Amino acid sequence: MTTLRKAANAVLVSALIISSAAIADGRPSYHVTITNLTNAVSFTPILVSSQRRPVPIFELGTPASDEMTAIAEGGDTSLLEATLDADPHVVDVQDSGGLLLPGASVTVIVSASRGARHISLASMMLPTNDGLIALDSVRAPKRDSLTYFSPGYDGGTEPNDEWCMHIPGPTCKGAGSSPGENVDDEGYVHIHRGIHGVGDLNSSVYDWRNPVAKIQVTRVNH
Repeated sequence: MTTLRKAANAVLVSALIISSAAIADGRPSYHVTITNLTNAVSFTPILVSSQRRPVPIFELGTPASDEMTAIAEGGDTSLLEATLDADPHVVDVQDSGGLLLPGASVTVIVSASRGARHISLASMMLPTNDGLIALDSVRAPKRDSLTYFSPGYDGGTEPNDEWCMHIPGPTCKGAGSSPGENVDDEGYVHIHRGIHGVGDLNSSVYDWRNPVAKIQVTRVNH
């Protein structure tokens, strides 16, 4: 294991301890553990919410919302967080607080009180133009655990040119917003086609096969 990955794992463990202390008031919670299954793709801070009923955040085959566009292009979860916080059916919204490196796991803890029965999450995949992982209001377990898998989704909001100038994050250090008029974007959320080596990215390193993330949701009754 590389020194960088060891350091990242230590940070994630610390984040879990802090989150646990923050809800140590006896209320039930969901421990949402996300594992990065890719070889060389990282996930931006992962936004996780618990809800009393389904609160859709995206739909395959339809244009991405402004909130999901901000995540897919730049990893910015602030718009979606504000939208979810304002929804009366949403119980809790938290995030993982840092990059999730390949092979690493992080646990985000959200409240299971007030009848919360659904879980959503979203995060950008780096380095991609507008790739993301997501769960859309999946059922949370009444007891024990349920496991879900996310493929790599394409936000469809900008061309997959794979040029670093159009890709944010530590690998490329480019811009997170879409270039120009986006005449070559797909216009709808769909399954990502992966990295093809048409720009700055080496497909033998950064390409993937689905699924890209394993998500285990565990109910904890304190």
